Amino acid sequence: MSARGAIKRVSATPESLALEWSDGTVHEFAGIWLRDNLPEHRDPHSGQRLIDVADLPDSPRIRSASARDGAVHIEWHGESGASCFDLAWLESQAKSIRTRRPELAVRHWLQGSALAASDFAWATFARARDDRAARLAWLTRLLQDGVAFLSEAPGNEGGILEAMRIVGQVAETNYGLVFDVRSVPQPENLAYSDLGLGLHTDNPYREPVPGFQALHALIASPDGGDSLFADGFALAEHLRATRAEDFALLSRTAVPFHYRSGNAELYAERPLIQLSCRGEVTAVHYNSRSIAPLDPSPPGTADYYAAYRRFAALLRDPRYQLKFKLADGEIVVFDNQRILHGRSAFSSARHARHLRGCYLTRDSVYSSAAVLRRELDP
Repeated sequence: MSARGAIKRVSATPESLALEWSDGTVHEFAGIWLRDNLPEHRDPHSGQRLIDVADLPDSPRIRSASARDGAVHIEWHGESGASCFDLAWLESQAKSIRTRRPELAVRHWLQGSALAASDFAWATFARARDDRAARLAWLTRLLQDGVAFLSEAPGNEGGILEAMRIVGQVAETNYGLVFDVRSVPQPENLAYSDLGLGLHTDNPYREPVPGFQALHALIASPDGGDSLFADGFALAEHLRATRAEDFALLSRTAVPFHYRSGNAELYAERPLIQLSCRGEVTAVHYNSRSIAPLDPSPPGTADYYAAYRRFAALLRDPRYQLKFKLADGEIVVFDNQRILHGRSAFSSARHARHLRGCYLTRDSVYSSAAVLRRELDP
């Protein structure tokens, strides 16, 4: 029995099928969609499709439809036999299309001054590793809020890779599987200095941009070196609501990002605010250290710089920042295409500071959560 009750009415036109449930909900399915998703068109073991869209009839026409024994039976004009669709499956398809994974709905956070690290998901490494329900809850919050924390991680240099086995797949870059964030002489990247770093996202010059990032505090500095975070999605929506023309410029203009080192030459172009085909914010790419010279030719350059500066001013506003000092053994994991991060300055001459980081593929983190959800709530 569906959560919506029993089927009250089944109706069909030659082009579509409509199911009305006892709670009044109506779901409609196009005839061509039904033909494309016939159960016999998928391999029963892998679930992969056995046909191509070019194999479908041009204009399949429904002759009749009826519901019985938990299924809808459809007969087609000019064909013998009937197609059978499980009612629960049809309902799940209609629900997934309309809600688009509600358990992973993004939760914006903006007023950083009212937030503390305790407002986000925390778990000890051991509990997240050994308790699958706790791990799923932690991963779900990570995907919703964009940032989550682990404590009591292994204190050795391999600890971050051990911890990330329960989160997702580590991606190797020109920095290697892991990178060390500590002060070195003549750094190729300002992250490896004592300087404070403004809010940014990492590696917008890379294809693809790293999906998630993890930072493990091996030695926390007692003086400075606080971590800063801000919700890029919330800031982008704030800009859309208050300066729509600025938002439009930043979302439709591709800008160049460039990184050069002894072993890498990386370049990509993308907008600072990236939108889906539905107009939703799907990524923020902001890195003032890596942005290459913009198009110098007018018209429009001055307008773009004005919008760029206003967005940059939002990132500097402490009201929109979460400030937190990682303690030894703590790991922060965050969505690198949503959450901007930075740090305050510190002095390595007085106190050593050593964080070890890595990047994770975006799809693997979502997959970790989806597999656990499937296992725990089949």
